[in-house]
Amino acid sequence: MKFTWFNLMPWPYLPDDFREKNRSVWVDIDQKLFDPAKSHEVYNTYMDLLEYADTLGFDGVGVNEHHQNGYGIMPSPNIIAAGLARRTKDAAIVVLGNSIALYNPPVRVAEEFAMLDCISGGRLVAGFPVGTSMDTNYCYGQIPSLTREKYQEAHDLIIKAWTTREPFAFNGRYNKLRHVNIWPRPIQQPHPPVHIPGGGSVETYDFCIDNTYSYSYLSFSGYLRAQALMNGYWKRVEERGVDKSPYRAGFAQTILVADTDEEAERLYSEHVSYFYNRCLHVYPGFADAPGYRTIKTIQTGALSQYGRPQGFTELTWKDLVEQGHVIAGSPETVRQRMEDLCKGLNVGNIFCLMHVGNMPADKCMYSTKLFAEKVMPKLRGMFPDWESDNRFWTTPLEKRVTSGRLPKEAPTSADLAKTYALEAGE
Repeated sequence: MKFTWFNLMPWPYLPDDFREKNRSVWVDIDQKLFDPAKSHEVYNTYMDLLEYADTLGFDGVGVNEHHQNGYGIMPSPNIIAAGLARRTKDAAIVVLGNSIALYNPPVRVAEEFAMLDCISGGRLVAGFPVGTSMDTNYCYGQIPSLTREKYQEAHDLIIKAWTTREPFAFNGRYNKLRHVNIWPRPIQQPHPPVHIPGGGSVETYDFCIDNTYSYSYLSFSGYLRAQALMNGYWKRVEERGVDKSPYRAGFAQTILVADTDEEAERLYSEHVSYFYNRCLHVYPGFADAPGYRTIKTIQTGALSQYGRPQGFTELTWKDLVEQGHVIAGSPETVRQRMEDLCKGLNVGNIFCLMHVGNMPADKCMYSTKLFAEKVMPKLRGMFPDWESDNRFWTTPLEKRVTSGRLPKEAPTSADLAKTYALEAGE
């Protein structure tokens, strides 16, 4: 099992009457609700929590990209990842990811991901999401019916840039480049492992199978409702005649741990309510622009999880827990339900959403530590037959440098003379 501690970075200061006075948390959210001075503390606390997860033995720390919203204030995950690459030691830097159809040209992604892989010593997991309709079509103005075509071309250009050892010309419909010759290029060869975050588009199944990418279903509806979609994915894997390694798939799950089930509700219910009823308050008109989803996907009923007309206001803590939206409770309760999730969905990559809504850092650290010490070790050996399958994870350098290696004082002239005289003598 691979466990990634994931932070959406929601804005924690949305007012109590946010739903009543604001049409949407995304796209046209009121600018006055953002306080740049407060964001200084918010960003640094969120990065501290990601770094804390590395010290507890999580396999990865995860970030992603969204625009013009209070659900996740991370328009550039690469900026956050650059800080994490310097300040973490062992965890993979999981960027899920860059919405590659939005970059002009997409070689920018190839370059920045290569930088992250080099800085981290080969710890990058690259993610290529299409991006939500809110981000791609409404915030960044991409034509909905062309978004996936642009995405495919961007993907092909990035992979070719990573794997080609001489300059080449690229003559696509959306990108025409006479000289592609990226410097730097990634440590991991032929390129970093790629995870494809998805929300239910069935064409993504074949794309992942064709390229040996991990399909990651990111859902806030919980693992019970994800069963049908993931069954469809594994059915397609079987039809294609490839192996059913659990590491071909990943799942994002909200997880909250306390000493007892009762304490979990007492500590975390207000923050869960904040997230589901404010951070997921998306105007339905923004959630699925006409043409954004393919006909095949619409026919399956796999539409956006955002933009529910009634939101989640009708769901109590009990509803959210029993329906699998949230896995919460004592370490043993969480272990049992996580085991059901992993086995039921056959997923080897778990993206742990352990910071929720406006949760303060102390509660988050408490929950994270309990999960790392009392739950995660008991789930490690879930899929022994696939223990050696590392196609979908990082292969870092064995000897990696650490940040802050310079001496506290600069050398003197005499120090330099002595050092380089010795080298000359050698």
